[in-house]
Amino acid sequence: MATPLRFTFLIRAVQAGALAMAVCFSLGATDAGSRYLNLNHRLMCTCGCAEILGECNHVGCQSSGQELAELGAGISAGKSDKEILASFASKYGATVLAAPTTEGFNLVAWIAPFAVFGAALLGTILLVRRWSVGKTQAAQVSDPETDALKVKIRRETGSDGGF
Repeated sequence: MATPLRFTFLIRAVQAGALAMAVCFSLGATDAGSRYLNLNHRLMCTCGCAEILGECNHVGCQSSGQELAELGAGISAGKSDKEILASFASKYGATVLAAPTTEGFNLVAWIAPFAVFGAALLGTILLVRRWSVGKTQAAQVSDPETDALKVKIRRETGSDGGF
């Protein structure tokens, strides 16, 4: 009876740990500073440096300061994250978003890598199965000359073919 009690205790401990982690991660979720940090990592700098907006360390970058100020103004105005990202996308184009949206044709950018991986995995499995089927069929086919040669080799060497 001790084993089920320990198992129940272990499950309760894992549940308590997961709850504690969820609370810790959600504490700063509504803080304006954490929102600002989150959003500036979801946008790209438009100066051409190909850096995340919040990490653009390009010397003399004139775009990042203006865009960060615009982001701060949007947060101060009480806009939602979706509204802020939409305003940046409409002003600077879809390339300002660090990740493509999950709507319309942009959904292909999320699906394509998984589809290609799945197709490659399926192709590899089918190829390996084809190779292995060919080997088992070749091992099962025997002709009298090969069998006689094998018997002669075993008799002359005194072995059964193993190591």
